[in-house]
Amino acid sequence: MPKSALIILAPGAEEMEFVISADVLRRTGITVTVGGLEGTADVKCSRDVVIKPDVALADAAKEKFDIVIMPGGLGGSKAMAESKLVGEILKKQADEGRYIGAICAAPIALAAHGIFPGKTLTSYPSMKEKLVDGYKYIDDHKVVHDDKLITSRGPGTAFDFALKIAQELVGGEKVKEVAKGMLLSC
Repeated sequence: MPKSALIILAPGAEEMEFVISADVLRRTGITVTVGGLEGTADVKCSRDVVIKPDVALADAAKEKFDIVIMPGGLGGSKAMAESKLVGEILKKQADEGRYIGAICAAPIALAAHGIFPGKTLTSYPSMKEKLVDGYKYIDDHKVVHDDKLITSRGPGTAFDFALKIAQELVGGEKVKEVAKGMLLSC
């Protein structure tokens, strides 16, 4: 059975982080579902790129995924941090021992919903202040992996983030094959 990922898409999401994650994971054979925080309407991202979700997040929440991923972007991250539904999805994911990924500003949603307190993580540098009290913060790694939590710094680390997720879900050989085809080293 193929591995599966849910990527939460909220208005103001960082489109590079979203697209790179979805693209890389699909190239590795992971089934990716894009869940729109506000339903299935088009979502305007942080740099005015418009993306259409596959399903409403409320509908996606009924399914199980090997990983739930939150792209950053300050607007999208704040929306996820304020969403009761996102909190419920993250709590269920954590309670059932499945992966959560967050990049850039998105780790603030982890903190807002009390997910994985005390774990080691990273984020976009300006988010550090909001995370250091509840987590072990690392700021000198592109990607930080602590048990079922995978976090990363920002747009420039999105390939590393996506490849790390894929490595955890489908293994290193497939990741090397996909990275080579994209002219990336891993």
